[in-house]
Amino acid sequence: MSNGEKINDKWTEIELLPEWEEEFYNVYTAKKHGKWLMLKTLKPQYRDLPEYQAMIEKEFDVRYNLIHPNIVIITDYEDVPSVGRCIITDDVYGDSLRKLIDQKRVTPQIIEQLRRQLVGALDYIQRNHIVHHPIRPETIIFTEIGGKLKLIDVGFDQRSHLTPADASEDIYNYGKVLIEAIDSCEDKYPQLRRIAERCTNPEPRRRYRDVQELHLALEQKSGNRLYLLIILFLSFMILLLAWLNSPYRPTPPERHDAAIEAPATTDSITP
Repeated sequence: MSNGEKINDKWTEIELLPEWEEEFYNVYTAKKHGKWLMLKTLKPQYRDLPEYQAMIEKEFDVRYNLIHPNIVIITDYEDVPSVGRCIITDDVYGDSLRKLIDQKRVTPQIIEQLRRQLVGALDYIQRNHIVHHPIRPETIIFTEIGGKLKLIDVGFDQRSHLTPADASEDIYNYGKVLIEAIDSCEDKYPQLRRIAERCTNPEPRRRYRDVQELHLALEQKSGNRLYLLIILFLSFMILLLAWLNSPYRPTPPERHDAAIEAPATTDSITP
């Protein structure tokens, strides 16, 4: 289906996004009543199989109530002409982290978003006990408008609780993503890399216990830098005050006001 082809007055400009393809799903970008959205639907070979129909319906049910600024939001589930039954999401068209890594376009801003926003999204998913596929650079999108981080493919089931093994696997995959992003960035972030390496330790017991502990480690790294700047500033001020009160500091020159004297008269008055 070519870009710009008009299906009806409701759905227009439906276009397949091959680079967003998932194992069982195709992903499209489209306009609904003139507003850009994304469509996720079963591939044709799975579309008429009851078990896969149940799978996409369950994913809609699980994800519909998830609301987080860094997770793609599902808005509807409906039939779209010539495409099929679709999960409808907000528009998150942009570049995947995989594409940015491959093109060496990872910036310090992106590293900061991975450090803060991706961990926040992961924490939200775990607190809602969502079972999801491993996070990968392919499922992390930076939107074309505003460069916002959005996590896609975030869940297909919900449990009463997640196991420690589930949490450990999330931490491991987060570390893998972070290391790969750092490797493609000019700044190598040694402190952040150490955190990522602990996340990917082959021994699960040597990783961070949970996302909260990981979050604290990441914030402490940022906080240490701030504390260092504060300490340096205070040290400078203490040295400056000590120097100003030191007997060895240069003495400023004394100020001498010019004396105003009446002109002397040497002529005498002869009677």
